Amino acid sequence: MTKRRNCEGVTRRDGLRLGLGSLLGGGLVGALRTRAEAASLHAREADACILIWMDGGPTHYETFDPKPDAPIEVRGEFSTISTNLPGVRFSKHLTQLAAIADRLAIVRSIRHNQGNHGAGNHYMMTGSPPRIPVGCGAFVSFHPSLGSVVSRELDAPAGMPAYFSMPRMSRSGGPNFLGAKHGPFVVPDDPNSEGFRVRDVALPGGLTGDRYTTRQEIRQQIDRMKRIQDEAAGDPLLAVDEFYQQGQQLIASVESQHAFDIHREPVAVREKYGRHGFGQRALLARRLVEAGVPFVTLYEGGWDHHRDIFNELNGKLPPFEASIAALILDLESRGMLERTLVVALGEFGRTPKVNSRGGRDHWSNAMSVMLAGGGTPSGQIVGATDRQGYSAVDRVLSPENFAATIYAKLGIDPGKIVHTPEGRPVPYVSDPTPITELMS
Repeated sequence: MTKRRNCEGVTRRDGLRLGLGSLLGGGLVGALRTRAEAASLHAREADACILIWMDGGPTHYETFDPKPDAPIEVRGEFSTISTNLPGVRFSKHLTQLAAIADRLAIVRSIRHNQGNHGAGNHYMMTGSPPRIPVGCGAFVSFHPSLGSVVSRELDAPAGMPAYFSMPRMSRSGGPNFLGAKHGPFVVPDDPNSEGFRVRDVALPGGLTGDRYTTRQEIRQQIDRMKRIQDEAAGDPLLAVDEFYQQGQQLIASVESQHAFDIHREPVAVREKYGRHGFGQRALLARRLVEAGVPFVTLYEGGWDHHRDIFNELNGKLPPFEASIAALILDLESRGMLERTLVVALGEFGRTPKVNSRGGRDHWSNAMSVMLAGGGTPSGQIVGATDRQGYSAVDRVLSPENFAATIYAKLGIDPGKIVHTPEGRPVPYVSDPTPITELMS
């Protein structure tokens, strides 16, 4: 699949609590009921999440929220197609997702006020708006990302990182104050290539097991030496150490070696996913989740269509949506979909009117998010935009609601308070209210 630059030129508590007041005011029965409701609010529905990040801001008009009755300058050139849900239509290129719409939940009513890539990416990737104005091309981190929080809260198999991102990390996909060990393990290599081999997961040629063990022992002896700066002072080598140790564990892990060996997959399965980078990364994500990894981000750039949007999407959408459909059906056939949440989104939607260059610009008043699996009630559309897609108007939701939903489905309390190294208390999500329609 082709790579495109974004416009800036970058390729790259409503929480339920049981207290004395409830015991005295509502009685023991009421208090126990409150406790049961609180427990059910964060009951774990999914074991893993595969987040498909469509960097640049995918158009809602040409995907999940077409407006066939709007004027041509709004509805654009694409026709619409029926889905297997009565009365629900997608844009014309989503043929395979339309055929399995009964397995999907589409949210059409998330909106926010961050209309550039840096800020929009941060808001949707963390559930927290940036603290200061952020430029369009900024790589910022004011809050831990979804994947980093999951890494902190959920376990992965011994020797495996809990958070992967392929083929790169999103600009706000990092751990912030949670620390380097909760950053993503990035797999930049193309799994569609014949010689695909994940760097740092296999011993370099000529380095035998004995030689590798000897080098480890030397390294350990050096590490016993006193640091120039101790941990309390913020030793700059500690983050390097964490990545080094993570690499060692991956090399020694049988599970990781097996998970990354995509060549074990039957040719027919690889073909269904699509013999291109995104398709094979989606297959690799399934293998990682199958091995017990709780969070995988599939980063796919090229959605910043300020010009020539229809020609661009004629080539981009068919293989992309086919890979997503293949992933969902493969998870389902293996009995994994019920416990694996698949999500596809970007930082915002696109402008209602097609511009003079045949494209659509940034638009944060409306966007669509696709979900499947992980206990999500399927075959539904949540919320709506107005008749011409200008704004979310029914069941209006926020990035906080979205992030809270991801956490709650994974059994993580979205309102949990954690502390920065300086002792500052920070909630994972300031408004920890999940989207109720998406909870089982």
